[in-house]
Amino acid sequence: MSDQVLITGASRGIGRAAAERFRKEGWRVINVSRSPCTVPGVVNVPVDLAVPGWEPAVEAALRDGAGQGRMCVVHNAALYEHDDALTMDADHLRRVLEVNVVAPLVLNRLARPLLTDGSSLLYVSSTLGEKAVKGVASYVTTKHALIGMMRATCQDLAGTQVHTACVCPGFTDTEMLREHMGTDPAVRASVAGMTTFGRLITPEEIAGVLYLCATTPVLNGAVIHANLGQIER
Repeated sequence: MSDQVLITGASRGIGRAAAERFRKEGWRVINVSRSPCTVPGVVNVPVDLAVPGWEPAVEAALRDGAGQGRMCVVHNAALYEHDDALTMDADHLRRVLEVNVVAPLVLNRLARPLLTDGSSLLYVSSTLGEKAVKGVASYVTTKHALIGMMRATCQDLAGTQVHTACVCPGFTDTEMLREHMGTDPAVRASVAGMTTFGRLITPEEIAGVLYLCATTPVLNGAVIHANLGQIER
């Protein structure tokens, strides 16, 4: 009997690194995203979390793994949009909320029957889950919301032997960050210089933190800042 993990957005970045780590540890891995995860052995469920109606495909993949050991859900997928809290269109915010907040809620409900003792529900927030910067209002808002959802999850799981945690990565060397930074080496160096280690975090480092959370119930309810000691400016 093997454990299984469902990871949203495991086609790249932190999600792919997490898929690789869990596979290395012998877990059955389900990727839920628009694009496939190329890690060998991963079960891909190709859906767009921004479009309602994806639940049956995910339920089918979960049923195929029923009777396994522990179940872990890693809420990693997120939309990162450039927007402004004072001018943002309501439909735009609804779309971001659908992926960043509503999808985790639905996935928790779908996974609930499979959450045996030692199972976990993990959230990937951000350093922007507890502060803000200019120009990414929907991302900041939804990452704050994920921390609140994790804390509510912790309380609602009381007495079940299922745990939860929220990992808040800092500047991680992912496709999303590289798209945001552009191609200017000076910009990359400036961003890397915002950690006390003077470098970007690797996706594999965050994947290691997620695996630790999945296998360490004492971290139940924890908000973990994995940011190499971010320098505040």
